Order: sequence, then C-alpha cells, then structure tokens
Amino acid sequence: MIAIPVNGGAFAPYEVMVGRGLMADAGRRIAALTPQRRTVIVTDETVAALHAPALQASLTEAGVDSVVVAVPAGEASKSFAELERVLDRLLEAGLDRKDVVIALGGGVVGDLAGLAAALFMRGIDFVQVPTTLLAQVDSSVGGKTAIDTPRGKNLVGAFHQPRLVLADIDVLATLPERQLRSGWAEVLKHGLICDHDFFDWLAGEGAAGAAGDPAALQRAVVRSVEIKSAVVGEDEKEAGKRALLNLGHTFGHALESATGYSDRLLHGEGVAIGCTLAFQLSARMGLCPQEDPSRVAAHFAAMGLPSRPCDI
Repeated sequence: MIAIPVNGGAFAPYEVMVGRGLMADAGRRIAALTPQRRTVIVTDETVAALHAPALQASLTEAGVDSVVVAVPAGEASKSFAELERVLDRLLEAGLDRKDVVIALGGGVVGDLAGLAAALFMRGIDFVQVPTTLLAQVDSSVGGKTAIDTPRGKNLVGAFHQPRLVLADIDVLATLPERQLRSGWAEVLKHGLICDHDFFDWLAGEGAAGAAGDPAALQRAVVRSVEIKSAVVGEDEKEAGKRALLNLGHTFGHALESATGYSDRLLHGEGVAIGCTLAFQLSARMGLCPQEDPSRVAAHFAAMGLPSRPCDI
C-alpha cells in the first residue's frame, strides 16, 4: 500500500491510499474518522451488488453502523432529484457533523455524494472509495463535486475535499474492458500534461495496465495521483495551473453532450478524442511540433480508444 499526501494551504491535508485488498481494511480506517461510528454509503445499483457487502462487512467489524443508498447507474443520477433523495436519506439516518459519508463508486457517485456531503448541515466529512480506474486516477482526488443541469455538465457544485481516498486496485478486476480502457485515457492525459517519461512507460511496458495487469495498474494510479495532487495542492479552485488537468475535456464534454451523455461515448473516450483534437489545434497554432498529434492519436488507438469523432 502506498499513501500519497494531498496538501494545500486552503484545505486540510489528506491521504490517497493505493494498494490491493484495501476494501477489507476500509472499516478500520473509516472508523477513525467517525467518533459516533455511523455512516451512509452512497453508491449506484451496479456497484452496490459488487462491492457494498464487502465494505459493510469491514465497517461492521470495525464497529461502524452503515446504511446503503443506491442510485441508478449512469450520468443521469447527477441530478437535483437524486441529490435531494440522498440528502433526505442522510437526514433519515440521523447523521450529524461528526459523521462521514462514503462515496463508493465511480465519478458519478463521487460527484453526487461529495456534493451531498458539502451541503448537509453546511458540510460534513466524506470518504472516497473509487471503484473505477477513471475515479481512482482523477475524479476522487481534488474535491470537485457537482451535478448536471439541462444547461450543461457540472454547473452546480462545490469544492469539498475528502478526508480520505481508498483506491483498491483489486476492485478494478470487476470492470468491463471498455470501462477500464476509458479510465486509461485519464492516465495517458496525466502523462501528456507533465511527465514525458511516464507517458513513454505507458506506451511501452505500462500498457499492460490497460489490459488489467495489477502491478502496472497500481503504478499508473500512483503516478497519476501524484501528478494530480501536486497540481491541486497549488491551485485548489482552478484559478490557474489546475486548468491543465482539463486537457481534452473541452472537446470531450462537447462530444458527450452531442451524444446525450449515453453509453455511445464514455467520459474517458471523450477525453481521448478531445486530447487528439487539442493537439491538432495546438499544432495548427504553432504551439507544439507537427508530429505530436499523430503520435498521440496513434497511442490512444493502440490502447483501443477512439481518437477521432468519426470513431464514435
């Protein structure tokens, strides 16, 4: 297990723990954050069946009472309706400011649960237990929480940092192949942003992670979190440097909107196409070498990811 600190002057420091078998030990770590030994686990219906029993067993062993609130899987759950339902369940469970909320799932659950925790009683602690590669390397770190509106994605939210992130590599074995590749796009993005050697490793022996190799996945998650934590520590609220983490996302979000936030285009797939388009635009503007766009596109394609809008 590797612990990566996330430090920033504007928020309380916390750790992102990356390793195998962390779910079994989650209860002990979370118990230390909730003196009253109670919590609500926010998850989605798919993840609830796969991982909620193991997490609840770990919490019970540590003497923590837990309630599971499962929302429908998918982007549509980032809505006012589901946010209201989650908040009502927190009230029904009797949580107060000394308790914690657990986000068990991917980016949608992390956003929804994190925002609910930010709003509940003007803000209570929450713990991220990300179950997708995309969430482990990106959305679970940094405190961005939000829901969508008909006018756009992530337009209603808050910066609310977690108290702890537990990234269990073993849970990634339950991901469908397409979901794993989608998360790999965010890993590649981190290499493109600021670590040439990391990108070269991902393009070489590290590519085994995209096929599910646990050792390669752990190294990829650790380095991605290190990169993101360094950026977030300098710029929590995206006043400057943190905007670098949005590489590929402007184009990607536009494509997600055009495809109705459906399974036709997963978020990481949109980021992959978006990164390629961003490099093409940069090359036309003279901001990067002319050969870079084709290299980036070729690597995304080699990983089984779309690199052109026509690939959707």
